[in-house]
Amino acid sequence: MGDIEPIVLQRRGASPVQPSTPSPAPLRVTFDRRELDRILDLYGRMVAQGEWRDYAIDFQRDKAVFSIFRRAMDVPLYRIEKDPRLARKQGIYSVVSQTGLILKRGHELPRVLAVLEKPLRTI
Repeated sequence: MGDIEPIVLQRRGASPVQPSTPSPAPLRVTFDRRELDRILDLYGRMVAQGEWRDYAIDFQRDKAVFSIFRRAMDVPLYRIEKDPRLARKQGIYSVVSQTGLILKRGHELPRVLAVLEKPLRTI
């Protein structure tokens, strides 16, 4: 028995029907260079103060997440999330606590990150 080829029906004068090609997978949401500079600047200052020790970055189809850890084996203390679906609603950026509580949400990253800034102490 030979190979069986699919039968393509067509009308006279019409071009042959081509099987549809799958559409490309949606792009992943990422932080751009300016956003990462802001986040890593805050992260570096908090590491210098001994507050944070590790981080992880996760780029998914629907959002990008920067997770901050006190120790490498813990659950993240905070997650900085970028979700473009919320751009016209509450804001594209949010800071989420360890318990899942949204601490701050907004359209501007520096204002959202301000919730994680520690006030200066006098010595």
